[in-house]
Amino acid sequence: MAREDSVKCLRCLLYALNLLFWLMALCVLGVAAWLRDYLNNVLTLTADTRLEEAAILTYSPVVHPVVIAVCCFLIIVAMVGYCGTLKCNLLLLSWYFGSLLVIFCVELASGVWTYEEPSVQRSDMISLKSRMPNYGLQRYQWLTHAWNSFQTEFKCCGVIYFTDWLEMTEMEWPPDSCCSNQYPGCARHAHYGDLIDLYQEGCGPKIYSFIRGTKQLQVLRFLGVSIGVTQILAMTLTLTLLWALYYDRKPPDPAPPDPTMHTHIQCSAEEAQKPMPAHPCPPEAWPCTPLSGHVRFEMEQLS
Repeated sequence: MAREDSVKCLRCLLYALNLLFWLMALCVLGVAAWLRDYLNNVLTLTADTRLEEAAILTYSPVVHPVVIAVCCFLIIVAMVGYCGTLKCNLLLLSWYFGSLLVIFCVELASGVWTYEEPSVQRSDMISLKSRMPNYGLQRYQWLTHAWNSFQTEFKCCGVIYFTDWLEMTEMEWPPDSCCSNQYPGCARHAHYGDLIDLYQEGCGPKIYSFIRGTKQLQVLRFLGVSIGVTQILAMTLTLTLLWALYYDRKPPDPAPPDPTMHTHIQCSAEEAQKPMPAHPCPPEAWPCTPLSGHVRFEMEQLS
């Protein structure tokens, strides 16, 4: 009874851990997809600079295709583990344990191999100004889109200040993406009217903060560590459940022979080998009942 309760407890814990695998893997995929859009804009704006190398070093461990593939595979493995736990199937549980071990080793190797602190300084932000003169040109539409998207999302304008657009380009006013309330021609109205309608902070410090790490990046790192700890716990519980199920299915050892039973059988065999006594009655008087010696003596006295 106690063993059955233990197996039931192990199965419930594995159900919960597999559900956590699904939730955490989906969260990693969602946050990584969200970060990937911002990272593409940052890599476009920082191309051929030290900032680009720093951004790749910081975000490659969390948005690398290997990490995305591992999260997708983890969802499938969790489904297999759920089915194996539900049916108490030794083969599925063994495959589940092996897959978790392989995934854990890949995650550990990827984290150790790609971990490196980015060497970036605030003075490197000035190199972003080299990407500004191509803004608005027909063959650099991708760069124009990247500047507009980044300035809108991070609420910034220029590199250090919005006047960088006037300094580095032939524009008479900043792009409309610098406006807090965007509409066609808003930057022109703000430039000749109220400058408070333009974002006052430059995008250089925003990019620097993004490369040093965002809250979303910290969430991904926390999820990665949590998945690793959960995998270790799930592998331990799976091994325990496999041992319990194998022990239950193992045939019981045969009971040792009873020596008294052997003696009884031997005595029965000896008795069977003894000759049968002669029948006291002649064949023509059968059936009859043999008389005891005492009864026979009394009959002789009476006669």
